[in-house]
Amino acid sequence: MAMEQLLEVLQKEAKLSTAQLAAMLGEKEEDVIKAIARYEKAGIIKGYHTLINWENTDAHRATALIELRVSPKKDTGFDEIAGRVMNFSEVESVYLMSGGYDLAVTVTGKTMSDIAMFVARRLATIDGVLSTATHFVLTKYKDGGVVFHSDYEEIDERGSNLCD
Repeated sequence: MAMEQLLEVLQKEAKLSTAQLAAMLGEKEEDVIKAIARYEKAGIIKGYHTLINWENTDAHRATALIELRVSPKKDTGFDEIAGRVMNFSEVESVYLMSGGYDLAVTVTGKTMSDIAMFVARRLATIDGVLSTATHFVLTKYKDGGVVFHSDYEEIDERGSNLCD
């Protein structure tokens, strides 16, 4: 069974049953079950989650992308600071980046003010953090390959409407 093919299908649609996956991939269901169990045990599959369009709910949520410039530690490089950052409950993701800053951090909170206070009081005060730049998400158009606003018709790279 092609590992990459199974993983790509699961990444796009994790709700498919193992029987559906087997049929799509032309494999036996028991082979799919065993492969998924192997991938989970090996840490290749790290979890399953649902993408929620919070803008369509009554819940109050704010999201920010935060750039961190840090001074790497002598023995652990960026890992120690990244570990401290990712342990905060507000933090959704942490990435080591190339370019003008070192760590990209995605944070959620109830309000923009809550996020601002989190950055000022908890992130910026970590030993080794040199600077932060906070960018608040105003509208989510697409996330995880899923379009969140169907109001915008799909346009190809030539500027032509794909629906025509």
